[in-house]
This record gives sequence, structure tokens and C-alpha cells, in this order.
Amino acid sequence: MQPIFDTDLLLARKLRALRSAAPGSDFLMERAAEDLADRLSAVERRFERAVAAFCVTDHAQRALQASGKVAEIIRVERDPGMLPSSEGLLSEAEILPLEPASIDLAVSLLSLQEVNDLPGLLLQFRTALKPDGLFLAAFAGGDTLKELRECLLQAETELTGGAAPRVAPFTDIRDAGALLQRAGFALPVADVETVTVRYSNLFALMADLRSMGATSALLARSRKPVSRGLFMKAAEIYADRFADPDGRIRATFSTIWLSGWAPDPSQQKPLKPGSAQISLAKVLK
Repeated sequence: MQPIFDTDLLLARKLRALRSAAPGSDFLMERAAEDLADRLSAVERRFERAVAAFCVTDHAQRALQASGKVAEIIRVERDPGMLPSSEGLLSEAEILPLEPASIDLAVSLLSLQEVNDLPGLLLQFRTALKPDGLFLAAFAGGDTLKELRECLLQAETELTGGAAPRVAPFTDIRDAGALLQRAGFALPVADVETVTVRYSNLFALMADLRSMGATSALLARSRKPVSRGLFMKAAEIYADRFADPDGRIRATFSTIWLSGWAPDPSQQKPLKPGSAQISLAKVLK
């Protein structure tokens, strides 16, 4: 599979964000952790051993602890700087250092959008789960930063006659559900939540993205220094196309949630075609 992301650059930007993040810039992670808690509250069972993988911060770990449904929590990260308590496992990018059928719950928050081999990593999660183990993940979906992508593309095209990719591609909700099935999860579900955040201007939005460690790490990115003129032009287009009457601009953040279970004979299964005992026509009458 042709890689899309520079994994070393991704790591460097995440570590920089941890060191210097602006207060409140983790609002997306806070929101994802709250959603994780809500989703766990609907699951009527306990989990002996859970893994929070490649979440960068401890938001997922704290949500699992607060749920009261997990006996042991293991964090998996790429760098010791992401594990300040020195508790957890270190791993290379996109490698889950777990034995097959060794965990009951796997969680990942806001990292799968920056994976080169998403089908392969999903398969690793499913393999690591015990039968009837649960996988929950949230990551950026297809509409994320659609306004910024459009404005940067238009600005660079106007100024240079061409454009380099500057915003990463994000997975569509339909593709996400298909990937769960491909990885062998039972009872797969994919849903999407979208939030619109308002900023004073494009530069305030980009400052938040830097604080999240979410600026572009595409391998195909241009290596040429970006001129301030490009961003000034993009800011002008953004304000013209996506501003509210008060002058503040809108930015879309779309979060795809995935849930799936490691297959187990005890799980519900769809009936075979033709096995119904009564026709739909009779029910509708």
C-alpha cells in the first residue's frame, strides 16, 4: 500500500502539540472522550482488560476509568512523551503490540485518520480482541476542514496556476463501515457526528490545528516554503465564502464513530433469506 503520511513528522507534531498546546485547543478530544463515555454507558457488561491505542493524550484512559466498567487499562503510544506516568506500551507506528485474543475492549480516539494502512490496523485490533470483545474508535471523517481545503486550493491555483495537497484526505462514512466488515468484525456500526466551530479568521483556525498537532504531514506535500501571500489570499476567500454576518468564519469537524465486536457464537445473527414464518404483506395489513 502506497503510504500517504510521513509518520515521523506526525510524531514530531504530536509531541510539539503536547508541549505547547493552547488552553482549550483539545476541545475535539474532550468531545470524543465524552462521547466514548456515553457509548460505554449503553454497554451492559464489564471488561477485564482494555487498551487505549494511539490516543496521544490520557482523555480515553480517564473516560474508561470513570466508566467503572474496566478492571485494567493499558495505553499504547509511539513515544514516552505521550506516557508521562511511564505506564503503558511503546510501539512503532501502526503496530499493535498485543497477543491475539488478549484484550476485551479496544479504544482509539482521533488517530485513525492519520494511518497509512487503516484496513491492516483494524485487522490487528480485531485479532487482539477476545471473542465477543468490543472495538470503539473515533476519527476525523470526510467533511472535516472542507472549507479550508477548498480555500487553500483556490488560493494556490489563482496565485501559481497549480496546487499541492495541503489538507489530508479523510474517510467517508460508507467506506468506514465497509472497512469494519473487511476486518472481520461482527455487528459493525459506523455513524458520524458533525460540529461547526467558528473562528475570528483562518489564522486562528490554523493556530488551533497546530495546537492539536493536526497540520499536514502528507508525504506528497510541497517542500517549498509557503508564502504568507498564499495564506492571506486563502483567508480572503474563506471570509468571502464561509463567514457569518458577524464576520466569524465556520470550520467543519466531522467525527466518524466505529463499533464492532470480535466474532463469537453467542452473538445475534441475521436470519437466512426465506426463513420468515409470516409475509411482510400480512404484517402491513
